[in-house]
Amino acid sequence: MTKPASPKDAPEVRERAVRMVFEHEGEHASQWAAIRSIAAKIGCNPETLRGWVRQAERDQGKRPGPTTDEQERIKALEREVRELRREGLDVARCTVARLMRQMGLRGVTRGKGVRTTLRDRAPPCPLAAAAVPARSRESRPTG
Repeated sequence: MTKPASPKDAPEVRERAVRMVFEHEGEHASQWAAIRSIAAKIGCNPETLRGWVRQAERDQGKRPGPTTDEQERIKALEREVRELRREGLDVARCTVARLMRQMGLRGVTRGKGVRTTLRDRAPPCPLAAAAVPARSRESRPTG
């Protein structure tokens, strides 16, 4: 469930605040300083405004990551998968990944990266272990 948007979060307010950050960025020591200054003026949390600015940068191609349109497409696909699972149809992750690749989408990557090789489950070769002589404690120099 999402909470209802406040009037501060209206699209017009977002666009105006982001535009102000881009316009006044040169007047401040850093982008963060500009964000803090403008957030105080419009009455929102600086972190909220920073998120709006980062998303605007992604939408303009200045920052890597999914654009707003891509995020909406990903949400729609996730919604569709949930509906299919509710109906009792199993949808494999690899199928979802393939469909997303075909659509040119990359979802959020969490956890460990994809393994590209499989380890050999065969027991190690006994000849390889015999080829390397084991060193005993008695043969080590003391001192």
